[in-house]
Amino acid sequence: MVVHRLGYLLLALGLVLPAGAREKPGPGSISGYVTNSSGVPQMGARVEVVSATSDPIKIFTDEKGFYRATGLVPGLYDIRVSAPTFLPTLRERISLRRGMALIENVTLNTFFDAFRIEPKRNSGFDDDWKWTLRSVANRPILRVLDNNPVVVSKSEGSQQNQLKGSLSFLAGSSSAGYGATPDMSTGFSLEHSLFSSGTLALNGNVGYGGRSPSTVVRASYSIETACGSHPEIALTVRRFATPDPNLHTLQALELSASDGVTLGDVLDLEFGSELQTIQFMGRENAFRPFASADLHLSPNTVLEYSYRTTRPSTRLSKGFDSSPLDLSETNPRLSRAGFSTVVENAHHHEVSLSRRMGANSVQFAAFSDRVANTALLGVGALSSAGDDILPDIYSGTFTYGGAELKTQGMRAVFEHKLDANLTASLDYAYGGVLDVNKPGEVLDAAKASFRTAQRHALGGKLSGKLPRAGTRWIASYRWTSGQALTPVDLFDQSPGQVDPYLNVFLRQPVPSLGFLPAHMALLVEIRNLLAQGYVPVLGEDGHTLYLVQSARSLRGGVAFNF
Repeated sequence: MVVHRLGYLLLALGLVLPAGAREKPGPGSISGYVTNSSGVPQMGARVEVVSATSDPIKIFTDEKGFYRATGLVPGLYDIRVSAPTFLPTLRERISLRRGMALIENVTLNTFFDAFRIEPKRNSGFDDDWKWTLRSVANRPILRVLDNNPVVVSKSEGSQQNQLKGSLSFLAGSSSAGYGATPDMSTGFSLEHSLFSSGTLALNGNVGYGGRSPSTVVRASYSIETACGSHPEIALTVRRFATPDPNLHTLQALELSASDGVTLGDVLDLEFGSELQTIQFMGRENAFRPFASADLHLSPNTVLEYSYRTTRPSTRLSKGFDSSPLDLSETNPRLSRAGFSTVVENAHHHEVSLSRRMGANSVQFAAFSDRVANTALLGVGALSSAGDDILPDIYSGTFTYGGAELKTQGMRAVFEHKLDANLTASLDYAYGGVLDVNKPGEVLDAAKASFRTAQRHALGGKLSGKLPRAGTRWIASYRWTSGQALTPVDLFDQSPGQVDPYLNVFLRQPVPSLGFLPAHMALLVEIRNLLAQGYVPVLGEDGHTLYLVQSARSLRGGVAFNF
């Protein structure tokens, strides 16, 4: 009997042990490939496998873009993938069962790919970079969807555009004084991704006329690092010649370097400098540092301090969507004193507080400016140029050396997004401008009466897009409370910034030609349509000249975007 019972026990153990062995398989794993939107494997991408019950596992992809995390216990896992020049990707709540070998492929998108994601409706100012830190972990284009994880995923049929460019043909002078583009000019831009972590860009303008074309070319290289910084180095070459034998050829070389970092997810720093060397009636050198610090008090509130040593170029920042890009209006700003060259030298300090409230955005700012050797803009035909006048024969304008401008002031901006295709802004500023006590006198005598006067300025702007026609348009008007030779708040770069008086810009897309792989658009820009703000003075020959904040000009042309 005992033998029979022992036999039954051994038989039961034999049946149970294999079953128990089948209940204890090995740990699970997660593996996959990391590629870009074109399917190219990304070597060296950082992959983090995170679980609430264990320490994070950090691995890097191999030369085939492959990663593998082993020894994983059952549970829920998050996968975070990041790489230089790509937007970070997060896959959440991936369920892993015991012994499972899970395959999770990940597609990384660039900043330009992310623009193809449809924006969240009623989001207000989602496209305003001021509201979100520019770090790798928190890109402005990323958005948090309600009750869903943040995921940048590959869209069907999307391809990364490695090469972008534009070409424009414009007629009509910009009327910006000496050194401006002639009546006919060609603008171009080219941008190419380089080494999967940087961007190489080439921009320029070539104007026709005179003994040789006036040319401005800017080459730059920028890179996005894993730590969130974005250094850039740029070289700008400028050459301007006129048929006037009394004027020398202007040649300028500018080397600039800048960088930006994010500290603690609340502070965004931008800093850099420009080194300029100018050959024109002698040689001049200038060093131009700049810096800014954005403190994000909340997701919708930004406190900023900025310091600049040159006037900002609104054309360079706006581009073709809001103004024909013209690098000839960038620095250096020159005037003439006898037989020597004088370079405008500025120091600008500004503290601003910006806040977003739904579809509304407001900003309050205080600033302090000191501009030495101010380059003033004038209009009129010159039969003989004085010692302090640099004429631009193409547009009938000239640059004149003014007095020092030293002022403090304030700014208030209100912007409202009426709908997805229409935005309105109102900009009020109070500060000092250069004025002349004795208008109508000979220019050299009037210069002795230059003074700083306090003025109010109020500007309004409407900008939008016609959905069916695709027309982009901007209409603006800026009023000044009295006579002024310079605009109030020279360094305004707020969303409400507008040029003096009445200005109109139109960009109309037209059907592309079948044999051209490009999008074509017609451009029209009008500045100071009513010719307001002209302050009369007399030239040496007795003819009436005018000093203005902004000269009336009309430009038009066609642009091709590739």
